[in-house]
Amino acid sequence: MALTLHYHPLSSHCWKLLIALDELGAPYQPQIVNLGDPTARAAYAVLWPTAKIPLLVDGDRVVPETAIQIEYLNRLMAGKLLPVDFDAQLQVRLWDRLFDCYVMDPMQRYIAQLLRPEAERDAKAMSAAVDALGMAYDMIESRMGDHDWAAGSDFSMADCTAAPALFYAATIRPFSAGHTRLGAYFERLLARTSVWQAIVQARPWFQYYPHRQALPARFLGS
Repeated sequence: MALTLHYHPLSSHCWKLLIALDELGAPYQPQIVNLGDPTARAAYAVLWPTAKIPLLVDGDRVVPETAIQIEYLNRLMAGKLLPVDFDAQLQVRLWDRLFDCYVMDPMQRYIAQLLRPEAERDAKAMSAAVDALGMAYDMIESRMGDHDWAAGSDFSMADCTAAPALFYAATIRPFSAGHTRLGAYFERLLARTSVWQAIVQARPWFQYYPHRQALPARFLGS
């Protein structure tokens, strides 16, 4: 196996794959990508035209898109991030999409505004992103059920997606007192070794997070 992971430790989408790699015990060669450097970005785009991270390379095979990457790794490693049962698979894929589209996406839209000069920020877009996160939290709270993990009793691809999405989203819109299931689920995610390792790996880079002042002290280390 000759896996290379092109990624950045601060990226929420990269955390998703880092968590999966850790859960599966898959050996890989990490390669940090500096998309802010035009030369480095152009060289990286040769591998995959969108120049998005993460990107998984297995020998001559280039594997883009996090959900596809995790499914690929899960099959390669004979893992358990996707269940065998078809209906259970659908639940995992549904929760993966819910966290990606309704938590990760508005979180990233909000952060994208913070990357602009203050005078150029779209206040309506930022407010809409915060409202979208509130809707997502309510949806998760009402539909998660009493099991430990998003799609059932076993940690899955859906939880790999949930951890970074909720981590960064909570800095923008903290969970309310009424989000008891969501809050407890988030704490279980943080207690997972694979998730905590992604946080620890990102610590040297948190200084570059545009909303870093909202990061709780427990995530920053000593």
